[in-house]
Amino acid sequence: MLKSRKVILREKRLEDAANDYAWRCDEELAHLDAAPVQKLLFTDFLADYADELRYPSRRRYRFAVDDLEGKHIGNLMYYDIDEGKGEAELGIMIGDRDYWDQGYGTDAIITVLHHIFTTTALKRIYLHTLNWNLRAQRCFEKCGFVTRGQKKRHNGTFVIMEMHRSAWEEGEREARSKSNAPSDVA
Repeated sequence: MLKSRKVILREKRLEDAANDYAWRCDEELAHLDAAPVQKLLFTDFLADYADELRYPSRRRYRFAVDDLEGKHIGNLMYYDIDEGKGEAELGIMIGDRDYWDQGYGTDAIITVLHHIFTTTALKRIYLHTLNWNLRAQRCFEKCGFVTRGQKKRHNGTFVIMEMHRSAWEEGEREARSKSNAPSDVA
């Protein structure tokens, strides 16, 4: 479990399946995620979900995003982990619209980046976001991601963004030096 200013990142649980199913069935959320709307019946979805929890992949770490009161508001994962290259892809969805545009996604990303760069040997985290999803791009930029280009896929054009360990470490040093700076207030 990882706790930050606004969110708690925790392991996924079977109780999360109902929210995850509802979010995957939501046309707007599917459009933002460039994913097809979920068509499985909930019972079939739940069986697959339980299998994923029972047999986790070593190439993927999934987290539920909770608010500080423990309400499940979204999901975050890093996946396609390539230890040889020292990189992984990041994905996030705040499924509960009541938590949009309030910094929960930013806080979750900053928290997982800290976790990744202090507990793993990964050197690069990258992501793909739809080129028209400016809100997501602004969020990732606030977290320190830099745009590296675009890529066309069958379901859209994506902006490729990345964060390197060295840039993250530099950002951490700058934040520490600002917090230790003397105040101008007497």
